[in-house]
Amino acid sequence: MRAILGALLAMIWLSLPVVAQQQEPAPATLLADQISVTGARNDILIAEGHVEVLYGPHILRATRIEYRRAEDIILIDGPLSLVAENGDIVLADSGELSADLTAGILKSARLVLDQQLQLAAANLHRVGDRFSVLDNTVATSCTVCDGGVPLWQIRARRIIHDQEERQIYFDDARFEVAGLPVMYLPRLRLPDPTLERATGFLLPRVRASNLVGLGIEVPYFITLGDHADLTLAPFLSRRSRTLGLRYRQAFRNGEIEVNAAGTRDDILTSRNRGYLYASGDFDLPREFKLEFDLRTVSDEAYLLDYSIDSADRLASPITLSRTLRDEQITANATYYETLRSGEDSGTLPRTIVSGSWTRRFVPGPVGGIATAEFDLFAFNRPSGADTLGRDLERASARLNWHRDWTTNNGVVLGFTGALHADYFKYQDDSLRPDAIFRSAQFGAVELRWPMIRNTTGGAVDTLEPIAQLVWSQAGNRNIANEDSLAVEFDEGNLFALNRFPGSDAVEEGLRLNLGVNWTRYTQTGLSFGATLGRVIREKPSAQFDTSTGLNGYTSDWLAAVRVDTGTGLTLGNRMLFDDQLSFSQNELRVGWNSDRANFATSYLWSAADLTANQATDISEVQFDGGYRFNANWTGRLDWRYDIEQNRAAETGLGLEFRNECVVVDLSLSRRFTSSASVRPSTDFGLTVTLSGFGNSRADPVSRNCVKF
Repeated sequence: MRAILGALLAMIWLSLPVVAQQQEPAPATLLADQISVTGARNDILIAEGHVEVLYGPHILRATRIEYRRAEDIILIDGPLSLVAENGDIVLADSGELSADLTAGILKSARLVLDQQLQLAAANLHRVGDRFSVLDNTVATSCTVCDGGVPLWQIRARRIIHDQEERQIYFDDARFEVAGLPVMYLPRLRLPDPTLERATGFLLPRVRASNLVGLGIEVPYFITLGDHADLTLAPFLSRRSRTLGLRYRQAFRNGEIEVNAAGTRDDILTSRNRGYLYASGDFDLPREFKLEFDLRTVSDEAYLLDYSIDSADRLASPITLSRTLRDEQITANATYYETLRSGEDSGTLPRTIVSGSWTRRFVPGPVGGIATAEFDLFAFNRPSGADTLGRDLERASARLNWHRDWTTNNGVVLGFTGALHADYFKYQDDSLRPDAIFRSAQFGAVELRWPMIRNTTGGAVDTLEPIAQLVWSQAGNRNIANEDSLAVEFDEGNLFALNRFPGSDAVEEGLRLNLGVNWTRYTQTGLSFGATLGRVIREKPSAQFDTSTGLNGYTSDWLAAVRVDTGTGLTLGNRMLFDDQLSFSQNELRVGWNSDRANFATSYLWSAADLTANQATDISEVQFDGGYRFNANWTGRLDWRYDIEQNRAAETGLGLEFRNECVVVDLSLSRRFTSSASVRPSTDFGLTVTLSGFGNSRADPVSRNCVKF
């Protein structure tokens, strides 16, 4: 009680001005175990024991302070700590500060910025609320060990921290790793940990490849106001001179990003090479949205040679869309550029334009849900060759309706009807008339009987047998199938009216779709799921390739299993097989995720499908995973092996060291595939990131003590 009363009196006493001023200074709050007033004029206040001074945004803690009113200074005995408004912390043995805690000198001080970067100095001078000047300083964001040196540190004759600009200036700076000098710079400027964007060099990256040689990339970041920035990334090696760039700008209603590079190398022939990617999205009036993603490249091999992208076809779409609760409008234009060796770009649809309007509503007399849709679609091939250079314009109208009824015993009875009308106009195709009209009708009746059971162990089982009878018929069949060549038979379209993914082809005939779904959920988090189904037809179908499993009187059996242990292990398997257990497709995926390890592996086998330009069987294993050896070291491995070709397709290794102050990432990758324009390549990368400068906070749980 006595200390509290003394603190209240001291607060009033300290708030009195030294001389009359027009503006009263902000009052200070003083808390201490013991407070006394002394001096000839009672103008010296002494506070001892757990001293705390609260002055505006500043908080000072010390063992003893002495405030001299005549000089308007505070003498401090430590250990002391001073916390600024932005969270910066100053630790020192002793000091002398002005009464407002903004100016003065601290002995044996340590400045901690954003709880990351610490600057230790013999003396720290505070100049107003903006500058801190440190003499004979060591800067690091690493844990400082007793009797050791940090993993990295910067020694400097003087360091100035500009709190307003959030910049750190070094005079006579020496960068050391494990106590060994690595680099000397007479002047150095770095952003403090709170600054997210600042013009300057970023940390370099070492890259090596058997194609481009050993080189170094030194990015330079340029701020262009509050809403835009530019990054220039020159890369120099024995065989390559490359300048990469990234431009970003944010607008009130959207953003854009441009990535590009220009290269002069002698990998293929001595010539100029490069690429350009530009993307953006904007919110427009009336809830419309504009998106674009434009891509182009100088040659087929450039993206792979410089590990930019593995795409073998570049799509450049521009999309205007609006999605409401019961309506969707979409307009799209896409330009395609092939990078596949041997593919004739003249016979590839280069420009595709489409538009669609979809409206969902409830028809009053019959109930249920109805959907009306209108589509426009067109593409152009540069070639004018007959058939191979075919161009298309298509207009489509569709009306779909569905309604369910539930009986007293839980059986769900559903009816579906659909009418489709398509108008096709062809050019450069002598096999078809210029204009073709086609109509298609669909009708389906469906029975579902979902059943649920609670077991004595707390598990919940659901079982749902489904039978769906579908009839469909199309008119004119002289339609070129351009968009429905690759057909997948899976759980998603087992009960679909039309299993062709596009609009050119229509699945016809009377068929019975049969299936059953079973799931189990346990209290421990373990869950199982299984689906089994097949299609039975009135007449054998020749619309599908044998590899799809959908041809003939009866389709292959579709079986899918899903397992989630709830402890990190997941498993999924989808397969297509006939009555003799001869498989046409099989896909297995296994994943594991824990605190120390994570991996995903898959096996795919698919029979050849000539209609989808797949001349041979596909048999492939893929693995992607990582393992955390301890708090600091993590390894990565990715591998893809082509069993059919009996060779590896790609492989990659990675090793990362991470602690509170540094991230070192080593990577090694190898691509084994080749073509007329692409050769096998091996790439090596090294990236080092120092925490504590700019917005580069490291993982706080990896803080440790490394001695050298």
